[in-house]
Amino acid sequence: MFKIVHKEKLAPHINLFEIEAPKIAKHAKPGQFVVIRLHERGERIPLTIADKNIERGTITIVAQEVGKSTYELGTYEAGQYLLDILGPLGKPSHIDNFGTVVMIGGGVGVAEIYPVARAMKEAGNYVISILGFRNKELVFWEEKLKSVSDEVIVTTNDGSYGMKGFTTHALQKLIDEGRKIDIVHAVGPTIMMKFVAELTKPYGIKTIVSLNPIMVDATGMCGVCRVTAGGEIKFACVDGPEFDGHEVDFDELMRRLDYYKDLEKISFEKWKRERGMI
Repeated sequence: MFKIVHKEKLAPHINLFEIEAPKIAKHAKPGQFVVIRLHERGERIPLTIADKNIERGTITIVAQEVGKSTYELGTYEAGQYLLDILGPLGKPSHIDNFGTVVMIGGGVGVAEIYPVARAMKEAGNYVISILGFRNKELVFWEEKLKSVSDEVIVTTNDGSYGMKGFTTHALQKLIDEGRKIDIVHAVGPTIMMKFVAELTKPYGIKTIVSLNPIMVDATGMCGVCRVTAGGEIKFACVDGPEFDGHEVDFDELMRRLDYYKDLEKISFEKWKRERGMI
């Protein structure tokens, strides 16, 4: 059992949980994730480790309420317990002194780029963070990213805060200004990562993306999280979750992410009916 010691609502339907998990906190590195299970009948949910505190023996996860399990997680409060947390999983991010690093986070991906941005800054890089949201109401962790970045650019789709447009518009602006970019690291919706990789490829800018395929065991045994990268089948849980964005077959990944949408909807509606929500 893993105790939730702190819960915070970052934005509508986006929750932060600080959870006691001292062994995971001790060994976790930027870019890695955990798999949580709320209770005995719960499904396994992969979530990136957004932060850790070794002294407190805690890890921080940020989850967006998008389906049955993440909505159910959103009902948990500080003082309650999660049944299982498995981790740290996946290969850590490759941290080095590259020069100028552009970190791109879309939506809840903003929380996921934070530990990588911090590590990149500590390694001596000039860090530019681009944070993308649909609107001002959903903006979170801007100040937190400023603490580990040399520059922070916020974009909103509707222009209600920061630069109007998408993260790719901000990245294109940097390129058009002649800014030297040594590597781009993007985390967020699959379609965003696809467009980031398509943008940087003609310029020869190395681009790393963190993939979010469907997972089950997350230890390389079930094969559910397979993706195609560089023309080869890879398992995101053990070969990733980070890959060269120019080698990923994003169209295949998006098709696989849609496989169980109907079943997910049925499960979510059943859960809501059981609680009198519909």
